[in-house]
Amino acid sequence: MNDDVTIAKSTNLDLRTLPGHYARRVHQLAVAMYTQEVSSLNVTPVQYSSLQTICNHPGIDQKTLASSVGSDTATIGGVIDRLEARGLVTRKVAPHDRRARLITPTEKGVEMLGAVIPAMLRSQTRFLAPLTAEEREEFMRLMKVLIDSDAELSNTPAKE
Repeated sequence: MNDDVTIAKSTNLDLRTLPGHYARRVHQLAVAMYTQEVSSLNVTPVQYSSLQTICNHPGIDQKTLASSVGSDTATIGGVIDRLEARGLVTRKVAPHDRRARLITPTEKGVEMLGAVIPAMLRSQTRFLAPLTAEEREEFMRLMKVLIDSDAELSNTPAKE
């Protein structure tokens, strides 16, 4: 009986004391606000980050894209499939490596990105609105410290 009480006490944790719980909740808020702002355009957060990266680096390969957005190549393959089906990107075989595919935005993709950016920026502004300018800078700095310090733990460390 004593062991049951000890186990119960050791498992009685307040989630509000756990940074991982807060990280998950912060992610939920960011995604919810993004979705509210961007929903009419039907572009998910991963599709946005992929399209943004493709537009920033036309001809990027799938592996580099996956690493850049902090995803794995299989997931990004599906994202690219959906973007391609909507006519937002094209894929072609890399001349230097027939196994690699180079991804380029279409004119429609660039136009879509232009429509998404203002809505995405509104979501970011809403997300950080409760913080002062100094707190926003500190929040971003601390998140970067955490991500950079343990990047090797992630299967998909984001590259800068």
